[in-house]
Amino acid sequence: MAKVTKSKVLFAHASVHSIGGKSLFSAHPNEIRPQTVQAFRSEKELTAQAVQQLQASGFNVLQVSPTTIAIAAPVEVYETAFKTKITRREEPVVKEEGKETTAEMFDSPSTDVPGLIDPAGSPFADVLEGVSLNRPVYYFANKFAPPVGYWHLRIPGDVSLGLNADRAHRAGFTGRGIHAVMVDSGWYQHPYFVARGYRINPVVLGPGASAPEHDENGHGTGESANLLAVAPDVAFTMVKMSFVDSAGAFQAAVALNPHIISCSWGSDIQTGPLRSDDNVLAAAVADAVRRGIIVVCSGGNGHFGFPGQHPDVIAAGGVFLQPDGSLRASDYASGFASLVFPGRTVPDVSGLVGMQPHGAYIMLPVEPRNQIDTGGAGGVHPARDQTLSYDGWAAFSGTSAAAPQLAGICALMKQANSSLTLADARAILQRTAIDVTLGSSHPRTGGVAGVGPDLATGAGLADAHKATMLARLRAVVLPPGTGVAPLTTPADPSTLLATGKLTMDEYQAFEDMLLGISH
Repeated sequence: MAKVTKSKVLFAHASVHSIGGKSLFSAHPNEIRPQTVQAFRSEKELTAQAVQQLQASGFNVLQVSPTTIAIAAPVEVYETAFKTKITRREEPVVKEEGKETTAEMFDSPSTDVPGLIDPAGSPFADVLEGVSLNRPVYYFANKFAPPVGYWHLRIPGDVSLGLNADRAHRAGFTGRGIHAVMVDSGWYQHPYFVARGYRINPVVLGPGASAPEHDENGHGTGESANLLAVAPDVAFTMVKMSFVDSAGAFQAAVALNPHIISCSWGSDIQTGPLRSDDNVLAAAVADAVRRGIIVVCSGGNGHFGFPGQHPDVIAAGGVFLQPDGSLRASDYASGFASLVFPGRTVPDVSGLVGMQPHGAYIMLPVEPRNQIDTGGAGGVHPARDQTLSYDGWAAFSGTSAAAPQLAGICALMKQANSSLTLADARAILQRTAIDVTLGSSHPRTGGVAGVGPDLATGAGLADAHKATMLARLRAVVLPPGTGVAPLTTPADPSTLLATGKLTMDEYQAFEDMLLGISH
């Protein structure tokens, strides 16, 4: 264990005693689900007392959620307040682009759970059941994109066409009336977005984040273009996160009560045990789904992604659309059977993702001269993206692109069917996906494509038009609460026209879907 600088500021989540009697940090993630997450909430009065006591002890209280309190303070404040010592170590991690390296992690010797401080024996014993030290997570201004000499996709047209979203748009489904939130590195008002007139809300800052007008990394700005290409009329909000508090940023997104949350980041967890901060994030995800929010997460780029492997999210994988229109599994995207959640496989369904070594595939807008703009500029593809280091454009993808693409499709489905749940959305996406039978996912995770569902691409490449039309059909045929049981199609759906429940255009689109007609 290395020495810790006492003045270093650490971010954490303090859990006030849960009303269900069981600590959030002693629960297995499978016990923290939408139907049980309320047991891990805390009494308001006790939470208020904890906030007051934390502030009096020198902690900066960044955010208060139903399950935890986001805090920050120098190491010495933690050690004094909780009567413990903080230790530091270098731990193997998988960062962006599947790069295996190490990162700084912090622990307390008072417990065996990684990252957990036990407040027993401190003045906080009566109000707190545990404090979880956060670990970092990783990212899985010309308005026109620059020309480059290799096969790639341009936005919005190529992404929309590749996911068959154009036909859903022509049927009137563009995401209008739906609020979609991304939790990511931030959002920059690039001329590309301004010229297209998207409905963009002010950036919301997560705990520890600053400078709402900038996206110093570029990941959030670029990947958001995928969602807007598929669902151009959504009301879009970016929650800018500090990567030392992903759960806090996610909680801030949940507090906005959107229809959809998209997350293109995570940590690499192959076997467990889970850290205490993973349980904090699991509780936030479960609470979002309990509220009826559809949560879409990246499966990873060679990572065993979390929260992507959480059973209550839609996990995004990758499919490579080749120049001749054929499809193969992306060897840049993850595909695996979770050992943390037995029976859970990742991905559920896939979006459009590039190939190794860097997934340089979709030309996306970023803030000029930021990390991504400069980091991949110049050179020769596929090692570099052949753009200028100051032009505000970069070619990248990964399941970080697939997640907002799927979130965009969910927005179209939600517009078509206001009663749509996360389970409905996942089932419809899987049922209508295009089977991908060639290739394999990232070699670190395994997964070979074949006929039918597989670990490489899940159910295959999402089809926005078919998914939206099926969601719409279920809205007019199935009564609320019917769920996603296989639909028995009426012998003559035209009878629905007489009741006014289906327009002629919708009926024709459904017929086209059934017959596989392309116009």
